[in-house]
Formats: sequence, structure tokens, C-alpha cells
Amino acid sequence: MSWRNALRLSHRTGPHNFEETCSKIVSYCNKQLLKEGICVHSPSIKAGFQDNLWISNNLLALYSKCHGVDHARHFFEEMPYKDVVSWSGLLSAYVKHGCYEEALELYDLMKFSGECPNEYTLSIVIRACSALRDRNQGTTVQACAIKSGFDSNPVLTSSLIDLYSKCDNKEAAHKIFMNMRNGDTVSWTTMISSFIQEGSWITALRLFICMIKREIQPNEYTYAKILSACGGLTYLNSGRLIHARMLVLGIRLNLVLKTALTDMYARCKRMEDAIKVSKQTLEQDTVLCTTLLSGFCHNLEIKEAVDAIQQMVAHGITPNSYTYAVILNGCSLALTLQLGIQFHSRVIEIGLENNVSVGNALIDMYLKCSGGIIDAFKVFEQIRSPNIISWTSLISGFVEHGLGYEAFQAFEKMQFAGIMPNSFTFSSILQACGMMKSANHTRRFHGYIIKMNIGHDIVVANALVGAYAGLHMVDDAWRIIGEMHHRDVITYTSVASKLNQLGLFEMALEVISYMQEDNIEMDGFTLSTVLSASASLGAIPQGKQLHCYAIKSGFSGWTSVSNGLIAFYGKCGCMHDVKRAFDEACQPDVVSWNSLIFSLAVSGHVSSALSTFEDMKLAGVRPDSTTILAVLSACRRCGLVDMALEYFHSTREANDAVPELEHYVCLVDLLGRAGRMQEAMAIIETMPFRPDALIYKTMLNACKIHSDVPLGEEMASRGLELEPCNPAFYLLLADMYENSGKSDLREKTCGMMKERGIIQKDYSNSWMEKSNKVPLLIAGDVPS
Repeated sequence: MSWRNALRLSHRTGPHNFEETCSKIVSYCNKQLLKEGICVHSPSIKAGFQDNLWISNNLLALYSKCHGVDHARHFFEEMPYKDVVSWSGLLSAYVKHGCYEEALELYDLMKFSGECPNEYTLSIVIRACSALRDRNQGTTVQACAIKSGFDSNPVLTSSLIDLYSKCDNKEAAHKIFMNMRNGDTVSWTTMISSFIQEGSWITALRLFICMIKREIQPNEYTYAKILSACGGLTYLNSGRLIHARMLVLGIRLNLVLKTALTDMYARCKRMEDAIKVSKQTLEQDTVLCTTLLSGFCHNLEIKEAVDAIQQMVAHGITPNSYTYAVILNGCSLALTLQLGIQFHSRVIEIGLENNVSVGNALIDMYLKCSGGIIDAFKVFEQIRSPNIISWTSLISGFVEHGLGYEAFQAFEKMQFAGIMPNSFTFSSILQACGMMKSANHTRRFHGYIIKMNIGHDIVVANALVGAYAGLHMVDDAWRIIGEMHHRDVITYTSVASKLNQLGLFEMALEVISYMQEDNIEMDGFTLSTVLSASASLGAIPQGKQLHCYAIKSGFSGWTSVSNGLIAFYGKCGCMHDVKRAFDEACQPDVVSWNSLIFSLAVSGHVSSALSTFEDMKLAGVRPDSTTILAVLSACRRCGLVDMALEYFHSTREANDAVPELEHYVCLVDLLGRAGRMQEAMAIIETMPFRPDALIYKTMLNACKIHSDVPLGEEMASRGLELEPCNPAFYLLLADMYENSGKSDLREKTCGMMKERGIIQKDYSNSWMEKSNKVPLLIAGDVPS
């Protein structure tokens, strides 16, 4: 019987049957039966059933689904009677259509009308708060739920967990989860998803195991999420166990799960397994193919990635904007500019050049592959609606190219466009503040961060710490650290690095104590930083402790750590340990070799330093400008002038290394000490740099040694023109006069120094005294 005949029959059999039939027909109406639903609407009104809430609520749902929220709202306002189902129905429509602010306004209107929300209503409102990241409103709704006795409802608690997770209040989310009496699959999955979103993959995996032990059955979404955690951790065995569990339980591997498995195997560098999973289904879609393509790019198999995109097209699967964004990101990772340009041309051909995802990938590709800020900016200007990623990429590009002013301008334009900065935007713009040495800009952006209430974000807080410390505002940096809800290894490594740069080596070492208080372990970058501080202080016991820690924690194989150890032992004169640290390095690079050569040269082992230089060349490591300086320093130590000149010219020509000012200073010192004054002056006059005060001071020192008063006076005059308050020139000049038997000129020079208020610095506090003040760092590790 057709719905029209049923309607006529029920109309003849009485009002009750007619009303019931209307309700059933309306409830069965969907998008394809919109006309039929409207046809039912008219006779129901004629029959006087407009007051029937059952029919009205079903018609409201119909209009919400088929006509959108505007028609639904109009129908809702015409309803003579409304109940909690009516309000919840329209609220749900607003949320489904992304009208979150309107949903909250409607909720306020509902409360004003005196209608009490039920648990379903509150869960909808919390979803709106979650989408808006409105923690304050969400907390108010939660209070209402507790007051109404709905706080144990699993749907409501799942929504609350999602809200607090998205608002970066993981403690609140975890507390709600732990207080649940009867958590269901949705709530457990929401909590697991929350941990995965913040990168706490191990915690998510532990929670999944606990879920299995409690016999709460995961759903498709749970498995997909936990497989992404295994991929993020590159836990291949765990991923395989989960795959096996699904097969044993007979879970049908649909496209969602096969896509998740493909991604997991690809991230674990098992592309053969990823390909096998992707080919186990006849139903292929763009998402699955793009995931496989992403795997090839992630593993830098660019040729296979290109083949994969060609096979997609051959099988009639159309690559979308995300597909092209993935392949362009692959070009960025592999630094293949020409291939990136080819895909850029393809993107233009199919009309995707204005797409924001593709545009963002192109910006990243040009910045990484060619450093082409101009090309990146051209791409940015073509994007129809740049999003926060677009703006942040552009700002980051400006910062990387040293264009701080342009970065500030881009930030202002972004604000004018109504785009809210995120944590990574602030991280980039605060780097620009440090680069521009602008305390005013730093404070201005700090104020903006406080206003936006994102100072608790660890990325933002770490950037603030780095910015203030880099501006010598150490107290402000420590204040930010003290105010942080959470601190990580980046927090402390950042401040230790800046303290190191400022010469505050003892404070840099004290950072380790703060890390221990927060139960944060040092990583390779932290170790490199504090090793440098130990070397500057000559703190041998502390450095050996750090060496012990590096071995125990497995970081001794890091190139940066082994280089730090070589430099540390070299500066402290522990040559046996220098050689041992070098031999322990897994892959010595040019920095490792340079540190070893410098250490040998400074300690007087000149022949070993020069033979190490030859070993470096035999090992196939290309010398750089620092290598030249190390070799020159070794030659200077023993006065090997001709050998130094030969190394200088041959190494420069063979390696295209451009000598810097310090190389010429070293040569001038070497020639000057040897009494070859004319050759030294010839280097000063012909070098491709404008001479600075240091090179004149070096030459003045040579004049003092050889009592060359006329040339010495000329060097002092030139140097004082550049640095009139530098006491070294007066002292060297006075010593030269003393050596030449001109005591009257010496007294005159000393008197001139006093008249001009130039005071000699006191360097009596030796590094050895400082090293004795530094406490032992790591309890339980006693250096040998």
C-alpha cells in the first residue's frame, strides 16, 4: 500500500489512526522523500494535528535534514508547543551544519524559556563548545550536567573528554575519564584519541591494552586510532599484533581499517607490507591510494611515489588536492626541486593552484628545496583563502631568510585578514623578535599571548623562554619557566643554550638540577649544550659525569654529543680522553675532525695535529674553513710559517673554502712572530676584507716582540681609530716602548690611558676557580 492510500485510509478510520499514520510517514521521510514529507505536513495541519509534538518533532527533523537550519528554525518558531526533543532537534541541526555559536545562543534561549535540558541536549551543547574550543562555556554545561545527575552518562562524558582534550586541558579530561563508573567503547576511544592528538602515543597504547583487559570491545574507530599510534611510535610488532587480533576476531577490514594499516606499515618503514594490505581489497579510493603514496614519500622513495600517482590515474582514481599536497611534501623531504616544479605545473593545469592545501605544500617545497622566498611568496599570493598554515609558513620563511621586518608585516596582515595565530605562528614570530633584538616586540607579542590565553601552550612558552633568554632577559625567561604548567626537555635545552651563548656557563649547568626536579631526562641536544658549558668552565668532574650519562642513556653515539665530548676534553687538556671520544664517535663528521685537530694543536701535539689533517682527507671528509684555521693554529704553535702558507693556499684552492678574517689574523700573527713583517703587512693590505682592530692589534704585538717602533706606532694609530677605548692597544704600545728602551714614551702612554679613563680589565678570576664552584650534576655517577 502506498503512503497516499495509507493516509486516505487512516483518515477515514478516525483521528487516532490518522495521527499515528502521519507520525510514521513523517518519521520515515528522508532526503529522497522530502516532497512526500511536505505532503504529509499539509493534511496534518488541516486535521488539527499541528499541536501534536510527535508529528511536529518529526517534521522538524525532516526540515533540518533536507532544507537546512534556516527552514528548520522557521518551522521551530511556528510550533505552538515545544519540548526538550524539539529544542534538542534544532540544536543538533545547528551543530551538524557547523553553526556552533548559533547553537549556544539557542541553548541560552532554551534555558530562558524554562525548558530543562536532558543528557542528550547537554551532549550536543558540549560538542558545540568543543568545536569552538570554548572551555568556559563547556565547564558551565558540565556543572549543569552534574547538578541534573547526568554526569555518569557515557555519551555526555565522552563529549566532555573531547571538549577538554581539544581545549588542551588534559588533566580535566583524564579526571572525567577516571571518574566514569561505566565507560563504554565511545568514551575509551575518545580518551585514546585525546592522547594520540597530543602525541602521547605510548599512553594511548597502554590505555588500549587496559581497555582490552576490561573486555570493552574496540570499534573500527578505536583500531584505526591505535594503529596510528603504533605508526607514530614505529612500533612494528605492536601494529602487527593489533592486525593479527582483528583477523582472529573476524573483524572485516573495511577501507578505513586498511587505510590505517597501510599508514602504520609505511611509517614503520615496511612498504612491502603496506603495499600488500592496500592490494587486498578490490575497492580502492583516493584516501587509501594517497596514504600509500604518503608512505613512499615518508620513506623517501620518490620514484615509487610518482609511479603510485600514475597508477591511481590509470585505475580511474582521481588524485585530489590532498594527493598533490602529499607528493609535493615528498619533494620537500627529498629536496627534489625539479620534480616539485613539474607537479606545480600539473597543479596549475588542473586548476588547483588556488587550493590552500596544495598552496601550503608548494610554499614549503620552495622554501626547503631552493630557499626561494620569492617563489614561495608568489604561491602564497595565488591562494584564494590562505589559512593559518599558509601564513605561518610564510612568516617562518621570512624568519629563516633573516627578514624579521617582513615577518612582522606578514603577522599584521594575517591579523587584518581575521586569521587567529596558533602556537607555531607565535613560535616563528618570537624567533623574529630575537633576530631583530627587539625587546619591545617580544613584550608586545607576549601581551597578545596572554590576551589569547595560550601562554600555557608548551610550544608558545618554550618560544617565549628562548626569546627572553636571547635578549639577555634571563630573569624573564626563568619567570616564564616557573609559570609553565608543563615543562619538557626543549624548555630547559632552550634556556641552557641561551645562557651558554651569554657566557653564563654556571647557570647553564644549574639547568640540569631543575630538569631532575621535574623528572625530565636530558637528550642529545641538552648534553651537547651542557658539555659546551663544562668545557668553558674547565669543569672536568662535571664533564666526565656527563660523559658517563651519555653512555648510560645511549646518546654517546650522537654526532653532536661526541663532538661536544671531543671539544670538552680538548679544552680541558685531557688528550687521552679526546682521542677516546673521537674513536667512540659512530660517524665522525668535519666538526669531529676539526675539534680533534684543534685540541692536538693547542696542547702542543703539532705533528699529530697535522697527521690527523692528512687522515681526515684520506677518510674522504672535505675540509672547511674551520679546518684551515685549525691547521694554521697548529703551524703557528711551532712557527711553521712556510708550511702554514702552503696549507693555506693548497687547501683553499682544493676545497673552494673562502678564508675569513680570522684566517688572515692567524697568518699575520704567524708571519709577525717570525719577523717577516713585510709579508705580514702585504697580507693586511691585500686581504679581501677591511682590516679590523684585531688584526692591527695582532700586528702591534709582533712589533712589540721585534721592537719595530715606527710600524708599531702606525698599527696602534690605526687600531685606536677603530676602537679608541680598547686598553690592549695602550698596553701593547707601552710594552713595545719598554722593550725598545723608551721609558719616557712608555710613561706617557700609561698617563694618556689614565687621562682618558681607560681601565684595564681584571682577568684574575681564572676558569679553574670557577670550575671549583660548580657542583656535581648527576647523583650516583662518580667520574673516574
